[in-house]
Amino acid sequence: MERAYIDFCKRLAHGIAAQFGSGCEVVVHDLTTADAASTVAVIENGQVTGRKLGDGPSRVALEALHDRRHHALEDRLAYLTKTEDGRFLKSSTIFLRDEGGEVVGIFSINFDITMLMTARHELDALVSTGTQNEPEPIPQSVTELLDELIEQSVRLVGKPVSLMNKEDKVRAIGFLNDAGAFLITKSGQKVCTYFGISKYTLYSYMDEAKSLASADGES
Repeated sequence: MERAYIDFCKRLAHGIAAQFGSGCEVVVHDLTTADAASTVAVIENGQVTGRKLGDGPSRVALEALHDRRHHALEDRLAYLTKTEDGRFLKSSTIFLRDEGGEVVGIFSINFDITMLMTARHELDALVSTGTQNEPEPIPQSVTELLDELIEQSVRLVGKPVSLMNKEDKVRAIGFLNDAGAFLITKSGQKVCTYFGISKYTLYSYMDEAKSLASADGES
């Protein structure tokens, strides 16, 4: 991202954090950086999620890095996330684009609503029986992010790796590729070890998953 763009985001982040207090984290990911493992260019109240300048991407940022020209990427506002220590956050993610429409950054707001949710829970016990959607975890490192993506790929298939056939592994690898997992350094080696396949087989499964996705899109 251009220096002036980052400076503006920095001032905006500072203003929002000052307005809403120490429970409001504001993060800007620079998706034009050469290091995919270090995208956090601006952060206010990083203690909310335990992140700091130079840390790695969230899952949303990783997916955007995978295909920054994807015009279908849409902003997500007021959705629920959760920190590693179990606190709940109300989060919003806004994609920053250049003049050509390519995503160059992400502006995120994470507001700690744990205490408010506790109060609401007490009220809900009196007036309703509503349920909560499962919150999305916020990893503190790209290693944790990769582990979470691998676990999600297994849940997607619905069976342990020891029982997976080729089609199952192709589906899991396709999910990981679409999520941008292979942008993480040495992720290919870890995925190969986890699924018990060679690097040659990994690339073959990635190609097969892309072909299946293309075929599904044409049907």
